[in-house]
Amino acid sequence: MKEYFKSLILYFVLAYLISWTIWLPLYLPKFGIHFLPVLPYHHALGAFGPLIAAFILNQWEQGSFGVKNLLSRMFQWKVNWVWYLVAGFSPFLLLLLATVINDLMNSRFSFKGLGVSSEFPEFGIFSFFIYNIIIYGFGEETGWRGYALPKLQKKLNAFNATLVLTFLWAAWHTPLFLYRPSFMAMNVFGIFGWFMSLFTGAILLTWLYNSSRGSILMAALFHGTIDIVFTSDSIDTNIMNITGFLLVVFAIVVLGFTGFKNLSKVERQNT
Repeated sequence: MKEYFKSLILYFVLAYLISWTIWLPLYLPKFGIHFLPVLPYHHALGAFGPLIAAFILNQWEQGSFGVKNLLSRMFQWKVNWVWYLVAGFSPFLLLLLATVINDLMNSRFSFKGLGVSSEFPEFGIFSFFIYNIIIYGFGEETGWRGYALPKLQKKLNAFNATLVLTFLWAAWHTPLFLYRPSFMAMNVFGIFGWFMSLFTGAILLTWLYNSSRGSILMAALFHGTIDIVFTSDSIDTNIMNITGFLLVVFAIVVLGFTGFKNLSKVERQNT
């Protein structure tokens, strides 16, 4: 038991340390410190903290076998085609449904803004999609779902493991409240809504990860797809809000269908 908690604590400390150190030049100016250089796509580099920590801990605990196992799960593509559809298209289907609902309510039907980010105007929708899968998909999910979730699921049921992971995932974002405009603009209610959106996404990611028998690829694909939908900052606010509501409904349906124990119709992943 002691070793179990030691590895989990060490993992999260390491993931935070790596990401927060990379982000130093971005949030230190908040404290009047400006001498550190800011690199192109600097914020994105910090997203690799969970991935790097996962590889370090796997090497430390299992040697080369652990590293190879993690790599194999990152590119575990032999899964039922249903999970490709869920991971790659379900957020877009929810956006489509939200757009239809918005059209019925306001007589406006438009996908204008999908895949367009003011932060990355140079990206088209395809390059923005690949960017999100590599940076936030693999960068985060290799750690959160690929390392931390199986560890947590050894002692906790899938729902409780997901809840604990959501709090720790949320805490990892702490420096963003010092320099990311969208985070800095949040009030208490905004932070609560953001946390609940993380929890909703975490439920669906646990479902995908367990159902695909530990495919980090499926989790990364879903994470990237979700980011395309929710970081396309030109999409109508009403449509975005409706999409968020539909995502919550989706997660509730998944919970009702699978149950709290495994959040899947197969045994939860704990290795």
